[in-house]
Amino acid sequence: MDFSPASANVNVLVGRGWTRPLAGRCGARANPCRTRRGKQASIESAEWYPKWAASPLYGILPASIRPNIGFVLEYALKKVLITGGTGSFGRQMTEHLLRLGCQNIRIFSRDEEKQESMRNHYASDALKFYIGDVRSLESVTEAVRDIDLVFHAAALKQVPSCEFFPIEAVRTNVLGSSNVIRAAIAADVQQVVCLSTDKAVFPVNAMGMSKALMEKTVQAESRAVEDGGTVVSCVRYGNVMYSRGSVIPLFIDQIKRGRPLTVTEPTMTRFMLALSDAVELVEFSFEHARPGDLFIKKAPACTVQELAETLLELFQADNKITLIGMRHGEKIYETLATAEELRRAEDFGDYFRVKPDSRALNYAQYYTEGDLEEASLDDYNSHNTERLSKEGIRKILLSLSEVRTELDEWRQSGHR
Repeated sequence: MDFSPASANVNVLVGRGWTRPLAGRCGARANPCRTRRGKQASIESAEWYPKWAASPLYGILPASIRPNIGFVLEYALKKVLITGGTGSFGRQMTEHLLRLGCQNIRIFSRDEEKQESMRNHYASDALKFYIGDVRSLESVTEAVRDIDLVFHAAALKQVPSCEFFPIEAVRTNVLGSSNVIRAAIAADVQQVVCLSTDKAVFPVNAMGMSKALMEKTVQAESRAVEDGGTVVSCVRYGNVMYSRGSVIPLFIDQIKRGRPLTVTEPTMTRFMLALSDAVELVEFSFEHARPGDLFIKKAPACTVQELAETLLELFQADNKITLIGMRHGEKIYETLATAEELRRAEDFGDYFRVKPDSRALNYAQYYTEGDLEEASLDDYNSHNTERLSKEGIRKILLSLSEVRTELDEWRQSGHR
């Protein structure tokens, strides 16, 4: 690995704006760096470290950061595949990887129009676009060739669509996920992180059921991987604010059109999570995952009624709120972790790591043995998590660039 002033490695680090994430995320890190097989190794013992320590760039870095350059190099020198890469998460993850200096990012999706939009928007040689469908093992196999990391975001996510076409949800969310995982294992990919949802817990709709089966597929495939092989893990999070199909852009559109805000059930609660938080959760999984692990981001929640009222106050609008009743497959509250999962979870502060069920196919452990501790635990859901006040909701809304843009346009059009 070359670290001379004119080398590609140094240009990647200097030219891609890596300093902020390195200083912010790595300055307090200890000294671990992950090898291809996911094992911890001292950076100082790495083959490239002497050249790095002798490079001019090393000398200008703060002493607390120098040993942790391996964290940035993990991304800058990796080849990354994002399935469903043209979606909300895919675009956010792409921007994050570009900021970290990643030089090889493959965007895999079915939508050529969105791919063209991304290609023109980012205009980056680091991005490579692959047209394909996770339902096709052949197209996935081609996309994962020589890849180090896979972030699997491709999915059918709309609850009503999946309710009316459940087999399509199975084909994409279950069989498609299996294709991605198996292709990655066959290609000796370092890690696969699969994105799940709170609707996979106690599922009452086809979308949640298919995502729950995806999580089970992750665990099943992980059990079959030999030690030192591909690490497959899963992340689970709640409602991502302002993502495609979410309620916030719907409410804002209704405000601008002068229409009533359609609230399904005023006491319904939902977790509130920014898209950047979802990216951080995936990154946390990449850093800490063991085979079959499930990572959950803790999040505050609010009622749908208070969210609608806060948006009306923010836009200084007087639209009415109309109650329309619960839709297909909806729940009053969502659950991020069951009591059974929390019993075997590790608490990382902002995250839970849930270890996979380690029981073999031993029926005694399912039918004649139990756990007294589990009965004393509660599920972690949007009714018992931190409840946001209207001021808290307002702060989170204003942290979203999309909401700020909508608000600026609203005010510029003469609404104050």
